[in-house]
Amino acid sequence: MESITQENILAALSKVQDPELHRDIVSLGMVKNLGVNNGRVSFTVELTTPACPLRETIETDCKKALAALPGISALEISFGAQVRGSKAGAGQTDLLPTVKNVVLVAAGKGGVGKSTVAANLAVALKMHGAKTGLLDADIYGPSVPIIMGVKGEPTKIDVDGGQKIAPTMAHGIPVMSIGFFLDPDQAVIWRGPMLGKALHQLMADVHWGELDYLVVDMPPGTGDVQITFSQQLKVSGALLVATPQLVALADVVRAKSMFDKVMIPIVGLVENMSYFVCDGCNKEHDIFARGGAKQAAERFQIPFLGEIPITLALRKGGDEGVPILVQYPDSPVSKSFLDIAAKLAGQLSIASERAKKGGPTIITT
Repeated sequence: MESITQENILAALSKVQDPELHRDIVSLGMVKNLGVNNGRVSFTVELTTPACPLRETIETDCKKALAALPGISALEISFGAQVRGSKAGAGQTDLLPTVKNVVLVAAGKGGVGKSTVAANLAVALKMHGAKTGLLDADIYGPSVPIIMGVKGEPTKIDVDGGQKIAPTMAHGIPVMSIGFFLDPDQAVIWRGPMLGKALHQLMADVHWGELDYLVVDMPPGTGDVQITFSQQLKVSGALLVATPQLVALADVVRAKSMFDKVMIPIVGLVENMSYFVCDGCNKEHDIFARGGAKQAAERFQIPFLGEIPITLALRKGGDEGVPILVQYPDSPVSKSFLDIAAKLAGQLSIASERAKKGGPTIITT
């Protein structure tokens, strides 16, 4: 029997491409711990995110590539994950050096369920195995504390000889919100400088620790907060949330234009309130029409990450402070969030590779 070598193995695996990054897994440095012993071959494929939706495809392609090699008596493939950073926005400094990816969840207008999407995506990324945090930057209408079921002012801790604010833990996720420090019965009437100072503190004065993803719930529309983030923070990308109506197209136009101007790439678009499944007939009803967000994504070449239906459980979970992924992890809605989170992680991996090459980070389908 012809002896097999590490060189033979790597040469064969160099023909296996990561389906999202469109580069071979050897040059990407994804093949780890390669061992060859009397025809027994073992190695680990280090995925770019634990939420990778194409793990089975990569495994199948590896087995096919190695099946053509003589001399292999046994093959063992294991998987790991090392999330890669993709922060390449126009921010002058990196206020969050221990966070690999910062994702802004935004919308062109209010009332589209942006905060619900942000909170559940943070939970979904955690359920995929990623270290994830959630920052509520919706200064004028912070709702993350209600959605995640947390309240009260966070405590301070000593970090490297100084004091930092410790995020509040909710469902295994560190959470920070301006709402923790505000009187819920009082309106927030702040101008630009005060907004900037508050946001700077939420970023620089909070001890987030090592995170793979920080999901940021942005205020709706385009204004001071978005500009502050683009100036003070290196951002990986923005995820837009829109509703199904064709009028949603106008909202996407505004949001996209703003993020293009501040040089933050849009890594995806999600259609919320996409349809309603009736308990009696079990049919999908398009209450607000359907497909407006998807059409907008196609028009502007933004990756369309998926649809989220209207459900009573999703609304109740937000009111009760228990996200649907925690309360009903096997429900169709939870599976939608998990699928969208996996696609989002994939788009951030693509952004990371483009940033590494020094090319444009604008994502297209």
